[in-house]
Amino acid sequence: MLKAGGAGQVLRVLGAMSGTSLDGVDAAVIETDGVAVLGFGPTGYRPYSTDEQSVLRAALGKWEGAEVAAAAEVVETAHAELLSTFDPVDLVGFHGQTVAHDPQGWGTLQIGDGALLAEVLGWPVVWDFRTADVRLGGEGAPLAPFYHFALAQHLKPSAPVAFLNLGGVGNLTWIDPGKARPEEEGAILAFDTGPANAPLNDLMMLRRGHSRDEDGALAAQGEVSEVVVSDFLNHPYFWRIPPKSLDRDAWSGLLPAVAGLPDADAAATLTACAASAVMQAMTHCPAPPLQVLVGGGGRHNPTLMAMIGAALDCPVLPVEMVGLDGDMLEAQAFAYLAARVARGLPTSCPATTGVRAAVGGGTLSRPQSD
Repeated sequence: MLKAGGAGQVLRVLGAMSGTSLDGVDAAVIETDGVAVLGFGPTGYRPYSTDEQSVLRAALGKWEGAEVAAAAEVVETAHAELLSTFDPVDLVGFHGQTVAHDPQGWGTLQIGDGALLAEVLGWPVVWDFRTADVRLGGEGAPLAPFYHFALAQHLKPSAPVAFLNLGGVGNLTWIDPGKARPEEEGAILAFDTGPANAPLNDLMMLRRGHSRDEDGALAAQGEVSEVVVSDFLNHPYFWRIPPKSLDRDAWSGLLPAVAGLPDADAAATLTACAASAVMQAMTHCPAPPLQVLVGGGGRHNPTLMAMIGAALDCPVLPVEMVGLDGDMLEAQAFAYLAARVARGLPTSCPATTGVRAAVGGGTLSRPQSD
């Protein structure tokens, strides 16, 4: 079992992520010393049922109350069911479910009790990754960039690369792999690009009763409303200098904006908005990346990928093209961050969240019997 912080100790860590798309829980094992990625292990997925998604949606944007408590129970149950199917590990990284994110106001809220999960599983759990960052002036997001940096060093590219995650919200990590540490000046820049899958998923649920636009098929049949896209790009968020982050519902006006469009045109327009957000984000990169490596559910949408690829001057590739698992990148990231917390290493820095100095987030909870 884990003994805190042994320098160089290789840990077998199980990470779990329940993202803003609200589709389910991803879980993945990696081997790491908190610096290098030394091996990849088993993965798993537990979808949320339609009823569970409804409970989670009811909690979005809320900071307390019965809806938040009910959603937390869903999150804890789903994670316990999935994680208990894995062989014993040294440590668990539990992100929880973000239901509200307002770093310049209320803060950030990820529901799910890591201490309870530690008792259920019988393994140490690192959780509450974002609070310390926000307390020190950071946005609290995105947090995967330190893992992206470790992956870039693992891949050894010859020039800067970018990782793009297309979840409910999109986020971009630009990396100079020649730097030694992610917190080093000029090593990394990370920020949320804008909405990605969330508005399109919400549209599909509202109009078709489906959780997503499978294979981008509906959007491929439609025409983009350039007026809606132009209005979307006038949002002041796009002109803020990164790092910066978003709540899932920051663009709640997008669905009303396409309300008068036929289904296919509405889907095409929301897909174009997500792609345009990425294009706008690339203007903030310190130098053009060699390639953009895409993870998250959006990489399965050929229409979205084609729109992004047409807008950029470098290859836009699913991360599988370089031997990674795009479905599990975020879960692996929180496994990696848990190992860093155990070693007392930083998990964010000014160039990733805007925090005043490099900081390590996360709370380590051990089972009572440990």
